[in-house]
Amino acid sequence: MMTKIKTILIDDERKALSILKNKIERYCPNIDIIAETQSPEKGLELIDKLQPQLVFIDIAMPVMNGFDVLAKVKNPNFEIIFVTAFDQYAIDAINYSAIGYLLKPVDNETLIATVIKASKNIADKSALEKNKLLIENLGIQNFQKKKIVIPSADGLEFVKIDAIIHCEGVDGYTKIHFSNQKPILSSQSIGHFNKLLQQQDFYLVHKSHLINLEHIKKYLNEGYVLLSENHKVPVSRNRRQDFLNNLKG
Repeated sequence: MMTKIKTILIDDERKALSILKNKIERYCPNIDIIAETQSPEKGLELIDKLQPQLVFIDIAMPVMNGFDVLAKVKNPNFEIIFVTAFDQYAIDAINYSAIGYLLKPVDNETLIATVIKASKNIADKSALEKNKLLIENLGIQNFQKKKIVIPSADGLEFVKIDAIIHCEGVDGYTKIHFSNQKPILSSQSIGHFNKLLQQQDFYLVHKSHLINLEHIKKYLNEGYVLLSENHKVPVSRNRRQDFLNNLKG
């Protein structure tokens, strides 16, 4: 018999809550909705009382948003899926912590895929550290001082962004080079890290090299960039002019 995941739904919009509930009941048979509420305050009480394994929560709610709710939970040891209209700041914050989210209106296939991933995360018991990281990052204004989650062969690595010198694509994986520790080989592709970091102080100078601009020491006319700890990275010929323009601001 299938073990169902105890789940709570929190959204201040009655119609959105009803639609989400209906979709989950139709497409996610492993989800057991044990409670639902339109009130963030009531949601906090339900989480404390019922100890769910998974919470779907809207981000934009009056008085207390979804992040505020998570920050007030004493022991956020549950998987969470944020539901939001497009909000780049919120999506970036969620992505850095490798937490799931759904964009409104919720797409059926994306819902199913996100629930499958959440189910795996519940089995891996990684929710508490990721939720704590999200709360920590939300209190940090400086992008370089935030942390990101990196999936590796051993599990999940929680690393400071400012310690990353560059990311190197290797046969579909990504080798992360740091200023203060040994490299990590991530199971994610360099495309994943480019999407995650390129808008914030990182630049893809070559199809296999994403560099942290804060670690640049020198640009060499032969087409290389010299980074911290003498990392020498090639700059693609077709990206050089744009890269140099970017450096000049």
